[in-house]
Amino acid sequence: MENAYHVGMADVIAVSSPAKLITLGLGSCIGVVIYDEMAKVAAMAHVMLPDSRGSKDHEKPGKFADLAIPLLLDELLKKNAKKERMKAKYAGGAQMFATIASGGGADFLAVGVRNAAETLAFLNKYKIKIVASDTGGNKGRTVEFNTETWMLSVKVLGKGVTMI
Repeated sequence: MENAYHVGMADVIAVSSPAKLITLGLGSCIGVVIYDEMAKVAAMAHVMLPDSRGSKDHEKPGKFADLAIPLLLDELLKKNAKKERMKAKYAGGAQMFATIASGGGADFLAVGVRNAAETLAFLNKYKIKIVASDTGGNKGRTVEFNTETWMLSVKVLGKGVTMI
C-alpha cells in the first residue's frame, strides 16, 4: 500500500481508505485512532500529555488528550464520517521510568497511566465506542492502523506484534 502516513509526535492526521496510519516510538505516549468503516475514513493522533491545562503551547493540539480527541472527531466529520458510527482503538501509555512511591508524590511522573486514563475519559465523554486497547507495561510500542482491515497492529519491543 503506497498511502502510508507517519503520524509524528503531537500530530493528527486524517485519511480516506485505502491508507495506513503509522506512529513510532510510543513510550508513555498514546497512539489513538478513531474511524468510521462505512465512510471509509480514519484519523490518528500521537498524544504526549494527558491535558493542556497550564500549557501555553496549543500550536499542536494532538499533543494533549483533551484537545486531540475533539480534533480527531472534527477531522473525521469533515470527511463525511458520522459520530454514531465512529469507533476507537488505542495503544501506548507505558511506564518508561521507575518512580519511587513517596506518599503519592511520584504520581505526576506516571505520565503513561495518566495518558491512557485521559484518552479513555475523552473517548467516553464524546461517546465513541472503544473497540480495543493495549496500554501499560514498561515497553515501547509502534502502531499501524490499516483502513482496509480496520485493524491496529501493535508491535511491542521484545514481545512481537498483536493485532487489535
